[in-house]
Amino acid sequence: MPFQFKNTPYIVPQAIEVNSTVQLMPLGSRVQATDPTYGEGEFIYLKGVVSTVVGSLVVFNQDDHSTALFAANSIGPVAIAMSACVANQFGWYQIYGKAVAKAGTVVDNALVYGAASGTVDDAVVAGDRVKNAKFASADGTPAAGFAEVEIMYPFVDDASAA
Repeated sequence: MPFQFKNTPYIVPQAIEVNSTVQLMPLGSRVQATDPTYGEGEFIYLKGVVSTVVGSLVVFNQDDHSTALFAANSIGPVAIAMSACVANQFGWYQIYGKAVAKAGTVVDNALVYGAASGTVDDAVVAGDRVKNAKFASADGTPAAGFAEVEIMYPFVDDASAA
């Protein structure tokens, strides 16, 4: 069952799991939605970037709402793609709640680190820890190549300390 919008004072013309070649919402719009498996989450409407797949970890800019796949030494607010929202497309990205991220080999309850091409991992890499995020499952949940993460407005700052 797809996410259902919650407490939204306006009609939202684009489902959470759908990307569009047409901008259907103001960039930076935020909505809350619920899912029967993952509960309540908060989502932000952003521009896509090449090679984005469902679960990609992106860093986004607050001024123009553009995204970049997470890479070493990224800096900025972080979100998780809800669709394969590639360049010249628009879609929703999760910024709060229990999300499903593209993942390497990880263990439950570990800290989240960004890895190559928008993937997350639990391998410690100085400067690549995603703050306000932790794994809520090992890799393989809900499917191979993914893991559940709990996020609360995550960000990266390229700092070595926690």
